[in-house]
Amino acid sequence: MTSAAVEILGLGLGILGWVGVILACGLPMWQVSAFIEANIVVAQTIWEGLWMNCVVQSTGQMQCKVYDSILALPPEVQAGRALTVIVALLGLVALMVTVVGAQCTNCVRPGKMKSRIVIAGGAIYILCGVLVLIPLCWFANIVISDFYDPTVPSSQKREMGAALYIGWAATALLLFGGCLICCCSCSQRDETSFPVKYSAPRRPTSNGEYDKKNYV
Repeated sequence: MTSAAVEILGLGLGILGWVGVILACGLPMWQVSAFIEANIVVAQTIWEGLWMNCVVQSTGQMQCKVYDSILALPPEVQAGRALTVIVALLGLVALMVTVVGAQCTNCVRPGKMKSRIVIAGGAIYILCGVLVLIPLCWFANIVISDFYDPTVPSSQKREMGAALYIGWAATALLLFGGCLICCCSCSQRDETSFPVKYSAPRRPTSNGEYDKKNYV
Protein backbone atom coordinates (compact mmCIF):
# COMPACT_ATOMS: atom_id res chain seq x y z
CA MET A 1 0.00 0.00 0.00
CA THR A 2 1.42 3.37 -1.03
CA SER A 3 1.96 6.21 1.39
CA ALA A 4 -0.87 8.21 -0.21
CA ALA A 5 -3.31 5.33 0.34
CA VAL A 6 -2.21 4.95 3.97
CA GLU A 7 -2.64 8.68 4.44
CA ILE A 8 -6.18 8.57 3.04
CA LEU A 9 -6.96 5.57 5.26
CA GLY A 10 -5.75 7.45 8.33
CA LEU A 11 -7.79 10.49 7.33
CA GLY A 12 -10.89 8.33 6.90
CA LEU A 13 -10.43 6.73 10.32
CA GLY A 14 -9.94 10.16 11.86
CA ILE A 15 -13.16 11.44 10.29
CA LEU A 16 -15.08 8.39 11.54
CA GLY A 17 -13.70 8.91 15.04
CA TRP A 18 -14.61 12.60 14.93
CA VAL A 19 -18.19 11.77 13.91
CA GLY A 20 -18.31 9.15 16.66
CA VAL A 21 -17.30 11.71 19.28
CA ILE A 22 -20.06 14.07 18.12
CA LEU A 23 -22.56 11.22 18.27
CA ALA A 24 -21.46 10.17 21.74
CA CYS A 25 -21.61 13.78 22.91
CA GLY A 26 -25.23 14.16 21.85
CA LEU A 27 -26.57 10.80 23.01
CA PRO A 28 -28.24 10.77 26.47
CA MET A 29 -27.01 7.26 27.25
CA TRP A 30 -23.84 7.85 29.23
CA GLN A 31 -25.46 6.23 32.27
CA VAL A 32 -28.49 3.93 32.30
CA SER A 33 -30.54 2.31 35.02
CA ALA A 34 -29.10 -0.85 36.56
CA PHE A 35 -31.60 -3.71 36.88
CA ILE A 36 -30.48 -5.52 40.02
CA GLU A 37 -32.22 -7.08 43.02
CA ALA A 38 -35.62 -5.45 43.44
CA ASN A 39 -35.21 -3.39 40.26
CA ILE A 40 -35.24 -6.35 37.89
CA VAL A 41 -38.81 -5.60 36.84
CA VAL A 42 -39.40 -1.89 36.40
CA ALA A 43 -41.84 0.23 34.45
CA GLN A 44 -39.29 2.77 33.29
CA THR A 45 -35.64 3.12 32.32
CA ILE A 46 -33.59 6.23 33.08
CA TRP A 47 -30.95 7.53 30.69
CA GLU A 48 -28.51 10.23 31.73
CA GLY A 49 -26.27 12.13 29.34
CA LEU A 50 -24.21 15.29 29.12
CA TRP A 51 -27.05 17.53 28.01
CA MET A 52 -30.28 15.86 29.15
CA ASN A 53 -31.81 12.93 30.94
CA CYS A 54 -34.57 10.73 29.53
CA VAL A 55 -37.17 8.42 31.01
CA VAL A 56 -38.27 5.55 28.80
CA GLN A 57 -41.55 3.92 29.77
CA SER A 58 -42.23 0.21 29.32
CA THR A 59 -44.85 1.20 26.74
CA GLY A 60 -42.13 2.73 24.55
CA GLN A 61 -42.87 6.37 25.33
CA MET A 62 -39.85 8.53 26.07
CA GLN A 63 -39.65 11.89 27.80
CA CYS A 64 -36.43 13.91 27.83
CA LYS A 65 -35.54 17.03 29.78
CA VAL A 66 -32.56 19.31 29.23
CA TYR A 67 -30.60 20.19 32.36
CA ASP A 68 -31.78 23.52 33.76
CA SER A 69 -28.58 24.77 35.39
CA ILE A 70 -25.02 24.35 34.19
CA LEU A 71 -23.36 25.26 37.49
CA ALA A 72 -25.48 22.75 39.40
CA LEU A 73 -24.23 19.85 37.29
CA PRO A 74 -21.68 17.37 38.66
CA PRO A 75 -18.06 18.11 37.76
CA GLU A 76 -17.77 15.07 35.50
CA VAL A 77 -20.71 16.30 33.40
CA GLN A 78 -19.27 19.81 33.11
CA ALA A 79 -15.85 18.45 32.15
CA GLY A 80 -17.44 16.03 29.70
CA ARG A 81 -19.33 18.84 28.00
CA ALA A 82 -16.27 21.06 27.71
CA LEU A 83 -13.91 18.35 26.46
CA THR A 84 -16.29 16.82 23.92
CA VAL A 85 -17.08 20.25 22.45
CA ILE A 86 -13.36 21.07 22.28
CA VAL A 87 -12.69 17.73 20.57
CA ALA A 88 -15.48 18.37 18.07
CA LEU A 89 -13.89 21.71 17.13
CA LEU A 90 -10.34 20.32 17.08
CA GLY A 91 -11.51 17.47 14.86
CA LEU A 92 -12.70 19.98 12.29
CA VAL A 93 -9.36 21.79 12.48
CA ALA A 94 -7.49 18.48 12.08
CA LEU A 95 -9.58 17.63 9.03
CA MET A 96 -8.82 20.94 7.31
CA VAL A 97 -5.12 20.82 8.19
CA THR A 98 -4.72 17.23 6.97
CA VAL A 99 -6.58 17.92 3.70
CA VAL A 100 -4.39 20.97 3.03
CA GLY A 101 -1.19 18.96 3.46
CA ALA A 102 -2.37 15.67 1.96
CA GLN A 103 -0.53 14.17 -0.99
CA CYS A 104 -3.75 14.01 -3.01
CA THR A 105 -4.23 17.80 -2.85
CA ASN A 106 -2.27 20.68 -4.35
CA CYS A 107 -2.93 23.33 -1.72
CA VAL A 108 0.75 23.35 -0.73
CA ARG A 109 3.78 22.62 -2.88
CA PRO A 110 5.38 19.22 -2.21
CA GLY A 111 8.24 19.41 0.25
CA LYS A 112 9.08 19.51 3.91
CA MET A 113 6.36 22.04 4.70
CA LYS A 114 3.67 19.81 3.20
CA SER A 115 4.83 16.87 5.33
CA ARG A 116 4.92 19.02 8.44
CA ILE A 117 1.34 20.16 7.84
CA VAL A 118 0.14 16.57 7.54
CA ILE A 119 2.03 15.59 10.70
CA ALA A 120 0.34 18.49 12.52
CA GLY A 121 -3.05 17.22 11.39
CA GLY A 122 -2.29 13.71 12.60
CA ALA A 123 -1.03 15.06 15.93
CA ILE A 124 -4.29 16.98 16.41
CA TYR A 125 -6.25 13.77 15.80
CA ILE A 126 -4.16 12.01 18.45
CA LEU A 127 -4.75 14.93 20.83
CA CYS A 128 -8.50 14.62 20.20
CA GLY A 129 -8.37 10.93 21.12
CA VAL A 130 -6.55 11.65 24.37
CA LEU A 131 -8.89 14.49 25.36
CA VAL A 132 -12.10 12.57 24.73
CA LEU A 133 -10.73 9.62 26.69
CA ILE A 134 -10.71 11.70 29.90
CA PRO A 135 -14.49 12.13 30.40
CA LEU A 136 -15.18 8.59 29.17
CA CYS A 137 -12.91 7.01 31.77
CA TRP A 138 -14.11 9.46 34.41
CA PHE A 139 -17.74 8.47 33.86
CA ALA A 140 -16.88 4.77 33.74
CA ASN A 141 -14.97 5.02 37.03
CA ILE A 142 -17.89 6.75 38.77
CA VAL A 143 -20.44 4.25 37.44
CA ILE A 144 -18.36 1.23 38.49
CA SER A 145 -17.53 2.70 41.91
CA ASP A 146 -21.19 3.48 42.67
CA PHE A 147 -22.32 0.09 41.38
CA TYR A 148 -20.11 -1.80 43.84
CA ASP A 149 -20.61 0.69 46.70
CA PRO A 150 -22.94 -0.95 49.27
CA THR A 151 -23.98 2.45 50.65
CA VAL A 152 -25.58 3.48 47.33
CA PRO A 153 -29.24 2.38 47.10
CA SER A 154 -30.08 -0.10 44.36
CA SER A 155 -32.49 2.37 42.77
CA GLN A 156 -29.63 4.86 42.23
CA LYS A 157 -27.11 2.43 40.79
CA ARG A 158 -26.27 2.93 37.13
CA GLU A 159 -24.55 1.02 34.36
CA MET A 160 -22.40 2.24 31.49
CA GLY A 161 -24.51 3.31 28.53
CA ALA A 162 -24.04 2.94 24.80
CA ALA A 163 -22.54 6.43 24.48
CA LEU A 164 -19.46 5.37 26.47
CA TYR A 165 -18.79 2.43 24.16
CA ILE A 166 -19.29 4.60 21.08
CA GLY A 167 -16.88 7.12 22.59
CA TRP A 168 -14.23 4.47 23.23
CA ALA A 169 -14.55 3.19 19.67
CA ALA A 170 -14.23 6.78 18.40
CA THR A 171 -11.14 7.26 20.57
CA ALA A 172 -9.50 4.18 19.06
CA LEU A 173 -10.27 5.43 15.54
CA LEU A 174 -8.85 8.88 16.30
CA LEU A 175 -5.64 7.51 17.81
CA PHE A 176 -5.10 4.91 15.09
CA GLY A 177 -5.93 7.33 12.28
CA GLY A 178 -3.66 10.02 13.70
CA CYS A 179 -0.78 7.54 14.09
CA LEU A 180 -1.20 6.36 10.50
CA ILE A 181 -1.12 9.94 9.20
CA CYS A 182 1.97 10.85 11.24
CA CYS A 183 3.90 7.64 10.44
CA CYS A 184 3.13 7.88 6.74
CA SER A 185 4.20 11.51 6.57
CA CYS A 186 7.38 10.87 8.60
CA SER A 187 8.43 8.00 6.33
CA GLN A 188 7.80 10.09 3.24
CA ARG A 189 9.76 12.95 4.75
CA ASP A 190 12.74 10.71 5.47
CA GLU A 191 12.77 9.48 1.89
CA THR A 192 12.81 12.98 0.42
CA SER A 193 14.91 14.81 3.01
CA PHE A 194 18.31 13.53 1.93
CA PRO A 195 18.64 13.47 -1.86
CA VAL A 196 21.81 11.81 -3.14
CA LYS A 197 24.02 13.91 -5.37
CA TYR A 198 26.73 12.49 -7.53
CA SER A 199 29.64 14.38 -8.98
CA ALA A 200 31.93 13.30 -11.78
CA PRO A 201 35.58 12.61 -10.84
CA ARG A 202 37.98 15.39 -11.62
CA ARG A 203 40.52 14.55 -14.24
CA PRO A 204 43.47 16.76 -15.20
CA THR A 205 43.74 18.06 -18.77
CA SER A 206 46.75 17.78 -21.02
CA ASN A 207 48.27 20.95 -19.59
CA GLY A 208 48.03 19.61 -16.02
CA GLU A 209 45.04 21.74 -14.96
CA TYR A 210 41.60 20.47 -13.95
CA ASP A 211 38.81 20.96 -16.43
CA LYS A 212 36.14 23.35 -15.16
CA LYS A 213 33.30 21.21 -16.50
CA ASN A 214 34.21 18.48 -13.99
CA TYR A 215 33.20 20.73 -11.10
CA VAL A 216 29.61 20.39 -9.84
